[in-house]
Amino acid sequence: MVAAAAVLVPVMWTLSTSLRSPSEAFDLPPHFIPLGFDLTAYREVFVQIDITRLVLNSALVTALIAAGQMLTAAMAGYVFARMRFRGSNLLFALVLATMMVPVQVTIVPVFMLIRGMGLSDTLLALIIPAIPTAFGTFLMRQYFMSLPTDFAEAAEIDGAGPWRTFFSIYLPLSAPGMAIVGILAFNYHWNEFFRPLVLTNSEENFTLPLGLVSLQGHLGTGSISVVLAGVIISMIPALVVFLFGQRYLREGLTAGAGK
Repeated sequence: MVAAAAVLVPVMWTLSTSLRSPSEAFDLPPHFIPLGFDLTAYREVFVQIDITRLVLNSALVTALIAAGQMLTAAMAGYVFARMRFRGSNLLFALVLATMMVPVQVTIVPVFMLIRGMGLSDTLLALIIPAIPTAFGTFLMRQYFMSLPTDFAEAAEIDGAGPWRTFFSIYLPLSAPGMAIVGILAFNYHWNEFFRPLVLTNSEENFTLPLGLVSLQGHLGTGSISVVLAGVIISMIPALVVFLFGQRYLREGLTAGAGK
C-alpha cells in the first residue's frame, strides 16, 4: 500500500496540476483537487509544440528499438543457453560487464561512429546503437534455460538444424520473455532524454522528451500547468503499451515459478 501510494501520488498530483489554471497552480496552500477543471494547458501544449511530429518520432524510434532488442536478445540468449562453444562463459561475462558501463561513458565513441557512418542528426542514430541489449540477453538466456531440452532433442532427431529449432520451436515459446524485453525497452527509450539530446540537432528529429523541454519557456518562465499537461500526454502511450502487454509481462515473470 505504501509503495503504491509513493508511485501514484506524484502521478495524481501531476494530473491535478495539469487541470488547473496557471494562476491556481501556485496557490498556497496547494489544493490536491483543482477548484475548476481547466483544459487550457492541454490546448497550449498543441499550440506551443508540434506534438504530433514528436509523438511519431518517439513511436518510430521506440518501436524499432523494442523490436530489434526482442529479436537480438532472443537470438543471443538462445546461443548462450543452448549452444556450447569455447569461451562462451567468458563472452557472456563480458556482455554482462557492459551493463556496468554508463551511457555517458560510451556516448563520445558512439557519436564518432555515427558521424563516420553519415547518420548524424537522424533517427537511425538513435535506433541502431540501442538495439544490442546486455540485460535483454541475460533475461532471455535465463528464460531459455528454464525451458525443457526435450523439444530440441526431438527436433534434432527429425533432422531440424539449430536455426529451424530456434525459429520454429523456441522462439514462439519465448514470447512472454520477449514481451518483457519489449515492454522494458519501450518504456525506457520512450522517456530517454540524454542520447537524443546529444545525437540530434534539428527539431524535425526531436523525440517527445526533448520537445517537452521547450514548454518550460526561456529561463523556466513557462507555465507549470502546460509542462505537466505535456508530461501527462507523454505518459499515455507507455500506459497503453503496459495495459496491452501486462498479461505477457505477468506470464514472463512467473514462467519459471513452477519448474
